[in-house]
Amino acid sequence: MVVGEISQERNLVILGGGPGGYSAAIRAVQLGLSVTLIEKADMGGVCLNRGCIPSKIFSHAATRQSEISHMQNLGIGIEPTSFNITQLLSYKKRIIEELRTGVENLCKANKIEVIRGIGTFLGVNRIGVENGHQFDIFQFEQAIIATGSTLESHPMIQENGKRVFSSNEIYDINHVPDHLLIIGSDYISIEVASSFAALGAKVTVFLESGTEFPFDESIKQELYRLFKKRKIIVFKDVELMRTEEVDDGIIVAFQKAGNVTDVTGSHLFVSASRKPNVEMLGIDRLGIERTETGFIKVNGNMQTSLPSIYAIGDVTEGPMLAVKAIKEGKAAVESIAGEKPEVDLTFIPYVAHTIPPISTAGLTEQTARKLEMIVKVSQFNLSGNGYAAITGKKEGFIKVISDSTTGLLLGIHMIGEGAIEMSGSFVQLLEMTAKEEDIKFPAYAHPGYNECLLEAIEGLIGQAIHSVPS
Repeated sequence: MVVGEISQERNLVILGGGPGGYSAAIRAVQLGLSVTLIEKADMGGVCLNRGCIPSKIFSHAATRQSEISHMQNLGIGIEPTSFNITQLLSYKKRIIEELRTGVENLCKANKIEVIRGIGTFLGVNRIGVENGHQFDIFQFEQAIIATGSTLESHPMIQENGKRVFSSNEIYDINHVPDHLLIIGSDYISIEVASSFAALGAKVTVFLESGTEFPFDESIKQELYRLFKKRKIIVFKDVELMRTEEVDDGIIVAFQKAGNVTDVTGSHLFVSASRKPNVEMLGIDRLGIERTETGFIKVNGNMQTSLPSIYAIGDVTEGPMLAVKAIKEGKAAVESIAGEKPEVDLTFIPYVAHTIPPISTAGLTEQTARKLEMIVKVSQFNLSGNGYAAITGKKEGFIKVISDSTTGLLLGIHMIGEGAIEMSGSFVQLLEMTAKEEDIKFPAYAHPGYNECLLEAIEGLIGQAIHSVPS
């Protein structure tokens, strides 16, 4: 077919079927818009197929594995237990397929037209979709770019060998590594380290100079303590010299304090940065503005410099998280529908499904003090919580930071059981500009992890019941 020969008209075209794209499509239908969604691969994007879901299946298995001794204390599973990674991979495949089918069925139920192929912009209101030998052209009123991102290669890794894994492959491994080396400091690296250590691997983590775990200082120190307890070795502030794959393993050479050291492991995981999937879209010839780092510039409604085209998720600046893409996708279609949404990522939750899990929202103590804010800080250990004692999950704490003058809550940080589930409450409190008294007033279910938040807040004025007076 000759380009421009036949053009089909569409109301809203969304390019990309990841969390941001399909959420935007469904919200658009709810608002009365007709939607065409273009996806070149599997629905659900990286998040469902290679990222969030596979990693959390492994972290869930690892958590259950770590609970065996406690289960035995309860009289459950007294017989010796074993771990079958082949069965876990089968479970992972089934769950991903179920969720992907669920997304496809939701699109079908909402009468969203899903077109398979690679989309390229031909003009400010025209897009071409290539699928094998077929090439279709669509004239649209509005379009949303939700094409996500791809991994960039790490400068120390020239070519991936059979022992080197990125986040795309690590959760497809068919055996537990004898000794897993990890280069990276982000939440992905932390989850890989935590999960594979619990599943039986020896784990060594390398933090390059200028990188650190992305949490409040207190959380970082607790994470280091827990890693040490679980025999996870961490080399901090190192300069990587080389990696070398040999017949029976892989070598990482690094320099620290002037000394060069080699560590040999059986496998290597490298957490690389990601780049936005924009180069093949043809947007540069349209004059869509981009940032110096290559992301698409958008306003508060996710609209690009061309009024007919919006962009969301990893193709825009900010944390490359599914929660951001979903939030921005909904806002984009609400703006198209004539509403006045607002995207404010000030209190976006940052979590890690480690053992125990971590969640953080708002200012860290260090950031607040750098801003010369006068703050109060309180920390309540889960070891003082009755339900944590029952479940055997007493490690970790909740830390709260408030303005000492106004009592306004500035940040909440938690490492411990229940952190992921409670993160929604943390964000809600910060978004509502809650003060200390707003959190102290309600009654909290007993026994439960939620009481830890109350006691952390009461600790700001020395009134926590289950903490030893300082």
